[in-house]
Amino acid sequence: MTCAEPISLTVPAAPEFARVVRMCAASAAAVADLSLEDVEDVRMAAEEGFVYACATGQASVECGIAFGDGTLEIVYSLGEDLEAAGDDSLDLVEALLAAICEDFGVADDESGSFLVLTLRTGGAHDEH
Repeated sequence: MTCAEPISLTVPAAPEFARVVRMCAASAAAVADLSLEDVEDVRMAAEEGFVYACATGQASVECGIAFGDGTLEIVYSLGEDLEAAGDDSLDLVEALLAAICEDFGVADDESGSFLVLTLRTGGAHDEH
């Protein structure tokens, strides 16, 4: 399978739910037949993105996972307190996201602000 159906979930914005997001993203990556290395990158990016989203003062986090041709995108809703996400305490989170993701950043539309993570994927059966 080269592409999986998009996934969305809503979880309370609390650290104890990071595992739920991490495991859901990793399971989706495995179902999409990504390599073990890609699954681990997805797992780590999903958790770090969730930590970032939780820091923005919302009661729950909406998370969307979508697969493209050679990419995976994870989108998190952000709360009103975007200043908290820019706090020095999230420097490590941002450094990890920069190391794992092809691209990440905050986007806005009429429904609010979102953290968008884009990862490149190679797939389990790709030849190198």
